[in-house]
Amino acid sequence: MKSILTILLLCLSINTYAVTLSSLQQRFSEQPVLRANFEQQRSISGMDKPLKSNGNLLISREKGLWWSQQQPFALTLLLDDKRMVQTMAGQPSQVITADSNPQMFQFNHLLTALFHADTSVLEQNFTLAFTDLGQDKWVLVLTPKTTPLDKLFKTITLHGQFFLETIDIEDMQGDGTHIRFFNQLTEPKILSHAEQQLFAH
Repeated sequence: MKSILTILLLCLSINTYAVTLSSLQQRFSEQPVLRANFEQQRSISGMDKPLKSNGNLLISREKGLWWSQQQPFALTLLLDDKRMVQTMAGQPSQVITADSNPQMFQFNHLLTALFHADTSVLEQNFTLAFTDLGQDKWVLVLTPKTTPLDKLFKTITLHGQFFLETIDIEDMQGDGTHIRFFNQLTEPKILSHAEQQLFAH
């Protein structure tokens, strides 16, 4: 009986350890590749219905972020350490670099920091409030402390468990954006040939 209780207590302690921001960052950093679908809903003041969009994304620790919106219209966003490339169907690609538009590049570069829970990048721009909700669930509230982010956003709230599951953005105009991520996959851990080509443009 004693041995059974010991095993149960060990199992319980393994499953209920506290999640910290540092352990979360370590967990995410151990995922060299992440694939997921997303649904986005934006509520804008003065509009009766929210704007909805969906698509999929690919994050590679080595290559960067590839974001592909499929509905209501096709749009792709490629982001790496040097550039951001936005492409809409039937239009030439727009390339933004840190030199040509540092503020826009900084904002979009934060996207990868959010997915990796990169505290070194996030702490430069936000005050962080991390809460362990139990059962591996957590919430991270980001309050901007640098310009221009503090002129654009009130808060950015991340919820997740084993992966980042939702991002809620509240801006200074009272509008809100809710992004849900699902069907997350970390295997295979290397990019396929087709996935590598996405970052070759």
